[in-house]
Amino acid sequence: MSQATETLPRQRKGLLNRFLDVIEWGGNKLPDPIIIFAVLCGLILVASAISALAGVQATHPATGEVVEAVNLLDREGLGRIFSEAARNFGTFPALGMVLVVMLGIGVAERTGWFEVMLQNAVVKAPRILIIPAIAFIGLLGNVAGDAAPIVLPPLAAMIFIKMGWHPIAGIALAYASALGGFAANFILGMSDALVQVFTQPAAELIDPTIQTNVAMNWYFIAASVLFLLPIIWVVTSKITVPRLGAYEMAEPVAEMAPGITPQQRRALRWANIAVLLVIVALVVGSLPQNSFLRNAETGSLVNDSPLMNGVGLVLAIFFLIPGLVYGILAGTIRNGGDVTRMMVDSMASMANFIVIVFFAAQMLAYFGWSNLGTIIAIKGAQLLEGQSGVTIIIGIIVLSSIVNLFIGSASAKWAILAPIFVPMMMLLGYHPAFTQMMYRIGDAITNPITPMLPYFALVLSYAQRYDKKLGMGTLISTLLPYSIAMGIGWTLFMVVWYLLGWPLGIDGPLMLPGN
Repeated sequence: MSQATETLPRQRKGLLNRFLDVIEWGGNKLPDPIIIFAVLCGLILVASAISALAGVQATHPATGEVVEAVNLLDREGLGRIFSEAARNFGTFPALGMVLVVMLGIGVAERTGWFEVMLQNAVVKAPRILIIPAIAFIGLLGNVAGDAAPIVLPPLAAMIFIKMGWHPIAGIALAYASALGGFAANFILGMSDALVQVFTQPAAELIDPTIQTNVAMNWYFIAASVLFLLPIIWVVTSKITVPRLGAYEMAEPVAEMAPGITPQQRRALRWANIAVLLVIVALVVGSLPQNSFLRNAETGSLVNDSPLMNGVGLVLAIFFLIPGLVYGILAGTIRNGGDVTRMMVDSMASMANFIVIVFFAAQMLAYFGWSNLGTIIAIKGAQLLEGQSGVTIIIGIIVLSSIVNLFIGSASAKWAILAPIFVPMMMLLGYHPAFTQMMYRIGDAITNPITPMLPYFALVLSYAQRYDKKLGMGTLISTLLPYSIAMGIGWTLFMVVWYLLGWPLGIDGPLMLPGN
C-alpha cells in the first residue's frame, strides 16, 4: 500500500457523506431526461384542462390584457397537438444550427486534433505554471466537446506524478476546471449554442419579436476565464495538493497518454496555423461596409446579419478546417470516406439531444398554447417584484445548481427552467441574456460533484488506478472545495458585473430596452 493511499480519508458516514448519499440516491431514482420531458408534456396538458376549468388567469403588466388558461384537452386543443407536432419539432429555433456546428466539431474531435492540442499545451508548461496551465486548458476545454473531461484528467495525473504531487490532485484539478468552468471560455462553442436554443423560444412567450443570439454572453464568459483561473489555482495549491500529500507508487502505473509523435506535432502546428488563417479570413471578410456578412440595409454585423444568422456555419468552418488539416497530415484522414464517417458519427452522438428537443419543443408549444407559461411568469414576477437584482441573482444561481445535482444534461435542465425563468425575468425588465447567464453559472459550479454526469464514473475509474479503495465519497469530497469556491466567487463576480451595469455580450444587455 502506498504512503499516499494511507493519507487519503476513507469513507466516513459523517454529515457531508450522508448528504452526498442522499443526493446520489435521489439522482439515481430520476428517470431518463427524455422520459421526464414526456411526463412533463402530459402534466402540462392535464394542468391546462384543470386551470381552464378553474378559470385561472392573470393580467399582463405590460399590456393590461387578461391572460386566461386554455384547455388543450378539448376538441380544438387535441387537434392542434396532433396537427402541429412535426412543425413544433422542425421549426424549433437553432436546432439546425447545433447540428451544423457538430459537423465541424465532430471532425476536429475525431481526427485527434483536440486531444493532441490539449496534451501538447500541458506538457510544454513550465513547472511553476503547471497548475494554472492545466486549469486554463480545462476552462477552455468545453469548446472541444468531450475531449477535456476525458483526456485532461489522466494526463494531469501523469504530470503531477512527475512533479512529485499526488496524481488524484491532478485529476481533481483537471476535472473541476473542465466541468466547473463550463460556462467560461474565450471562444464561442457548442455550449453557447445549446442554451440559446431554449432561451429564444422561452423569450418569445412574452415578446414574439425579441431576438437573442449565441454571442449574447460572450463578454462575461471570456472575463470569467480570467476570474476563475486564480480561484482554481489557489484551491489546488492551498487545499487539494497539501491535503492529499506526496505520492509514492507501490507499483508502476501504465502510461495513460502516449507521447506526441513528430508527425502529430507537425500536423498540430499546421492545424493551429489554419485556425489563425480562418480567423484572419473572417475578420477581413467582415471589415468592408458592403461585406456579405453584414446586414444589407443597415451594415450591422450583429443585428439580423448573415454573420450572426449563420453563426452555426461559421463555427462549423472554424473547427472543420483545422480538423481536416490535422487529420490529413497526422494520417487519421486517408480519404473522403473518413471525413464523412466522422461527420456521421458526430450526428449519431447527437441522437439523445435530438430526441430531447422533440419533447422539449412540444412542451414549449404547450406552455405557449395553454398560456400557462405566461401566467406562471406573471405570478412569479409579482412575487419577485421589489426584490433586488442581487437577491434574484443568488436565488437563480442556487436553484440552478441544486437542480444540476439531479439532472446531468445541461440542455435538459434549461429546457425545463427556461420557459419559467426567462419570461418571469422579462416581466421584471431583465433581458434573456442575463437570465441565461445566471443559469449557466449555477449549472456549471456543481458539475464536478454531481454523479449524474457520464464523465463522473470515468474520472472515478481514473482515480482508482492510484487508490483501488477510493470511493465516490472521497472523490466528491476532493472536488467539493472547487464547487464551493467557484460558486461563491462566480456569484460575487456576477453581482459586481450587474451593479456596474455592463453588457454580458454582443446584444446582451442586463435589462430590456426602456428599463
